[in-house]
Amino acid sequence: MNKFAIALSLFVSPLMLFADDTPAQRLADSAQVFREIMATPDKGIPQELLETAHCVVIVPGMKQAGFVVGAKYGRGFAVCRAPKSGWEAPEAIRVEGGSLGFQIGASSTDVVMLVMNERGMRRLQEDKFTLGAEASVAAGPVGRKTSAETDVQLSAEILSWSRSKGLFAGVALTGATLRPDNDVNKELYGRKLTAKEILTGGVHPPAAAKPLVSELSHYSFREEKSEPLESRAAGGPPKKK
Repeated sequence: MNKFAIALSLFVSPLMLFADDTPAQRLADSAQVFREIMATPDKGIPQELLETAHCVVIVPGMKQAGFVVGAKYGRGFAVCRAPKSGWEAPEAIRVEGGSLGFQIGASSTDVVMLVMNERGMRRLQEDKFTLGAEASVAAGPVGRKTSAETDVQLSAEILSWSRSKGLFAGVALTGATLRPDNDVNKELYGRKLTAKEILTGGVHPPAAAKPLVSELSHYSFREEKSEPLESRAAGGPPKKK
């Protein structure tokens, strides 16, 4: 195989990982991943961390390309929360590279991140940023209690977890880059939108996103949240907690 063919295979093969994966399917997978993780409180994301998080990032089935050492690619969604209206519309994102804590022999890993403060939320609105360099990231704790006194929870902008082969654990995503998936966002919303417009409540979620927004609303709520976004988008009455 000549050098051109090798280079072409390295470029094309990662894209083939997503060839049969539509935005609607990824949204459905994201909702399922979150629901399965939260269904077992003793083995999931601590509830009090979810309650205080500004945003959630879910990357279902992040892939590791076996033909390139260390090559990792994922497409998923970031969803942020407005103080009075709940979870807003999802922004499509891409995650690339970095040390993602794949289990030995695993080719697909679900990744979940909680953005814990406004600085981290602002990072999601940028064209691209690197975890561990431009935003601090740490492995998130697992279970009912967070050990809130730990430095991890108090200082990290982003907490992260991974799940593969049934194992769910905190993992530091050092070196991974996140950026908007602009083509997917245009496909979902029918027009070109910035990450800020999507994440700060500038648009209503598409129909395919409602299961994900519903799962987030079900497992995390605040007293000041008067009405989940999916109710507003559908024109229905607020849900009672």
